[in-house]
Amino acid sequence: MLADKYGRTFKTLRVSLTNACNLFCNYCTDQPASEKSSQPESNVLSTNEYIKIINSLHTRLNLETVRLTGGEPLLYKDISNLIEGIREIGIRNIKLTTNAVFLKEKAVPLKNAGITNINVSLDSLDPDSFFKISKRRNLKKILEGIDHAIAIGIPVKLNTVVMKGMNTDQVLPLLEFARERSISIRFLEVMKMGHLHNSYQDLYFSQEEILEKIAEQHQFIPMDREHGATATYWITDKKQIFGIIANESHPFCGDCNRLRLDSYGNIYGCLSNDNGISIKDHSDNSLKLEHSLQQALLQKQEVQFAGSVMSMRYIGG
Repeated sequence: MLADKYGRTFKTLRVSLTNACNLFCNYCTDQPASEKSSQPESNVLSTNEYIKIINSLHTRLNLETVRLTGGEPLLYKDISNLIEGIREIGIRNIKLTTNAVFLKEKAVPLKNAGITNINVSLDSLDPDSFFKISKRRNLKKILEGIDHAIAIGIPVKLNTVVMKGMNTDQVLPLLEFARERSISIRFLEVMKMGHLHNSYQDLYFSQEEILEKIAEQHQFIPMDREHGATATYWITDKKQIFGIIANESHPFCGDCNRLRLDSYGNIYGCLSNDNGISIKDHSDNSLKLEHSLQQALLQKQEVQFAGSVMSMRYIGG
């Protein structure tokens, strides 16, 4: 098995389909949002190229999960065919992270194609604070998309980036929103990525502070963290489970099993490393692919998340 000295390998592949997005979230980018990719079309992978590369990686790594991200992956026009192609490779866990603006209209095609789980980024239920974070006023459409996906039987999780001075008052309402729908929610510490690489502290709200906020209305106990998981979970006295992804205060680098693929055909072994390793032209060459994977494995950090100047919009979360 391909592994480093800590026993870490790659079992989850996160695929960034586009750097385009229809929201302008302050923790992701300080550049104007666009529903059109800034990448030259000639450089972007086609659906067939994605499938070819993912198949080669699966053959070598025996991947357990593929997660489709962005930018906003629902802006990728051929996403249903891509999901079907990944399923035909033999990968059964095909997941998606989305802002859900287009989820209501695309939920049925996604389910029919074989999507198994959807994570929705939702940072506020209050229209004003939602606009303050995302610079858009489509919260109602997002909430409709969430409820529609749940109604047709797609498992949904919520991801909420908690930011000081922005949406800390939304922790409890969002927890209740998730409870009412019997879905999971995970609260995230803001990450030192992109334009926040050297100033994330301005928005940083720690795991301990999130727990203090939840403790205002709930009692809870911790659950055992799963190997390779990004989140630690707690269960409340009402039997509701919530998670926290504490990338800064409680990093989980020690058993990270994630590999990233961007829409140019570059792989990254760590979110903190912005030096992509191109496999676009040699994914079917086993010796060259092995060397590239070894390079990616060396990119993993030992303990603490260092962050990167690369925007989350270009590589996904």
